[in-house]
Amino acid sequence: MLTKDLAICIRAVDYSETSQVVTFFARESGKISAIAKGSKRPKSAFDGPIEILSHGRILFSDSGREKLATLTEFEPAYDSPDLAGPSGDFFALNCCFFAAELIGNLTHDYDPHPELFDGFLLFLQNAGRHETKHHTLAALILFQLGLLKEIGLQLILNYCVNCKTPKRPMDDGRKDDGRSSSLVPRPSSLVYFSSSANGLICRDCEPSFPDKIRLSCSAAACLTNLKQIPDAAEATLREIEKVLVRHFTDLLGRPPKMAKHILGG
Repeated sequence: MLTKDLAICIRAVDYSETSQVVTFFARESGKISAIAKGSKRPKSAFDGPIEILSHGRILFSDSGREKLATLTEFEPAYDSPDLAGPSGDFFALNCCFFAAELIGNLTHDYDPHPELFDGFLLFLQNAGRHETKHHTLAALILFQLGLLKEIGLQLILNYCVNCKTPKRPMDDGRKDDGRSSSLVPRPSSLVYFSSSANGLICRDCEPSFPDKIRLSCSAAACLTNLKQIPDAAEATLREIEKVLVRHFTDLLGRPPKMAKHILGG
């Protein structure tokens, strides 16, 4: 049975001198691994090797859940922006590879997530258009939070996971006149993140969670009010990303391979 779908390539490895094994994240079919016979031939039906992050229409034959599907057609879209970004430092490209790695590791075969697919495609299309690393990192963080929500692992950020005490959105450290002010956390307002708890922990409950990470006021403010993330300082974004990488590491049982290129970038 042949199936048509819109898909994004999230992994591609050589199978032979002329063929590849590719993994697609498809809108209606979910994650699919398929053999693309002859894809590396210049005059093949695929017009050359299939590249990671390329997207377009696919036609594949499902050989059963336990076997590789057979890719018969791939019609790539040609509206993809330059993922190197305006600065040419490839940070945006690494963020896209990281997003693809997370989708590959956290989704199941033939388990469709149409909204996640749409969000991933939008993230890829916009990645190279951001003017700074700051904006790219903010977009990555929002994508990662959306990914966790879509796969049923949404972080609990509006109350203490343990005692259920509500966490009000914190201010962003600005005075009424718009000027920045220093944020000095008071003991009563300390907020922690625990991966094992899957969310925020208050000061009273944190002793019960050895894996907790203390958050700065600015990071806590962003996590309790996600609308603040696009305008957050780069240091705050990097703090949040470190927390998320720690969480993904716990979920996967190992550090994501691309994480070092994001945190080191």
